[in-house]
Amino acid sequence: MRHATEHADVPAAELAAVLRGGPFHVALRAAIAARGLPLQRVQHHLSRHGVKVGVTSLSYWQQGARRPQRPESLRAVRALEEILRLPDESLIRLLAEPGGHCGDDRPATRSYRSLVEASDVLDRLTTGLDWCPDGGLRTLSHHECVRIGARRELASREAHHIVRAHRDDVDRFVAVHHGDPGCDPRRVAVRALENCRTGRLRWDRDTGVLVAELLFGTRLRQGDTFLFRYAVEDGTAGPSREYLHRCGSSGGQYALQVRFDAAALPARCHRFSQHSAAAPRTGRQELSVSGPHHSAHLVEPRLRPGILGIAWDWE
Repeated sequence: MRHATEHADVPAAELAAVLRGGPFHVALRAAIAARGLPLQRVQHHLSRHGVKVGVTSLSYWQQGARRPQRPESLRAVRALEEILRLPDESLIRLLAEPGGHCGDDRPATRSYRSLVEASDVLDRLTTGLDWCPDGGLRTLSHHECVRIGARRELASREAHHIVRAHRDDVDRFVAVHHGDPGCDPRRVAVRALENCRTGRLRWDRDTGVLVAELLFGTRLRQGDTFLFRYAVEDGTAGPSREYLHRCGSSGGQYALQVRFDAAALPARCHRFSQHSAAAPRTGRQELSVSGPHHSAHLVEPRLRPGILGIAWDWE
């Protein structure tokens, strides 16, 4: 029988409680904290047990963004019980409990997981693309139109940007697409619609993240404004339940429209906001889905740092 040890930040009694009651991701996070191991070290210990699991996957597991279900992942969980000095079956048992199965190690919901936990994936995918967090551009206006298909899937989205350069020699924008559960980014298409052309595409299948260069064909000087449009055609994932926009700094106007297929109308729809990924959702406001276009929208006159989105429920 293996036993848990105590760490200064996670008392043994607290760890024992979450191991009894779960959920899995809370118990795993507490166990890792109790041992005081960074995820890179956990990954190293797993490799010594003959199990290969990425740091991103471990991060997803302990944040509740994914649940391990594949045979290799379940082998990793059993190895984690030994590495973290936990009682036998303590983590595996929590995985067997209802209320969180998401199959195939895919995210349980789109939520904010891909915007935060996949940050290391974004760093890797954008390496060499001459990209920085704001790309040398400030947003004056950003309008997104998301289309939900007859299978309740995120079929496509179109983005219209008006930007101003705050440094010289800006000649591109890097678009990031975070797919819904089950997304296959290899089958996602990016189309340049106005004042740009597509450049390099990179993707990560495990997280459903796709990045695409949009090349302006001109070099902006500091203070120049520019307009461009592009579209992302997806349709590769399962049912969609929300769409989020993250703003890292104060910006201009933002509008989000979600248009539903007439054959797949939601039961309820609302807008929400968050100050950060860890903060509770606030600013809930019910939105009607009516009219011939079956759409709901929000308009924010001036964006502030944080998260803004629209969520909906299916019958």
